[in-house]
Amino acid sequence: MGLRALRRIGLPDRYDRAVDTRLAITSKRDLRRYADRPVPEDVLVRCLDAGRLAGSARNRQPWRFVVVESRELKDRLAETVYEPGNLRGAAVAVAIVGKSGLDTGRCAQNVMLAAWNEGVGSCPNGMPDPAGTAELLGLGEGEEVAIVLSLGYPAFDSRPQRRSPDEWSARANRKPLDELVERR
Repeated sequence: MGLRALRRIGLPDRYDRAVDTRLAITSKRDLRRYADRPVPEDVLVRCLDAGRLAGSARNRQPWRFVVVESRELKDRLAETVYEPGNLRGAAVAVAIVGKSGLDTGRCAQNVMLAAWNEGVGSCPNGMPDPAGTAELLGLGEGEEVAIVLSLGYPAFDSRPQRRSPDEWSARANRKPLDELVERR
């Protein structure tokens, strides 16, 4: 069913941007330039819920989210990451609190892929001093920030559907698969 047919039957606009999983993975790029446009609460909740649903070792779910929407706090938070500009223009920042590792990485990837499915771009941001970031965010003793995600609508026309997953894959600035796979 085409986009016009979906609109005729009254499906919400968010379906205009929905992409299949492979297309989402192959077309998603870390985004560093954002439009001056807020991320609606329902979209943000769906992204955070995708992070909540990430698998984790022994189902410990070792994360929580600190959502930073205040311009002032976001600007201060930007000074704690390697590339401050990634956060300054974003509509929202999400600090994933927990020990850095596979589980929090899976959580972060779920948030970013869910965001892309909603037409929202993202970028993971590392920190030279995670303890300083934790202090700025008022975290408790022993709590760590694993990663800070910047989220916002792209400042450009992103349309993942303009290429097939195979075309996106071929254009990716990544090592060829045959250099990464060893079979025995």
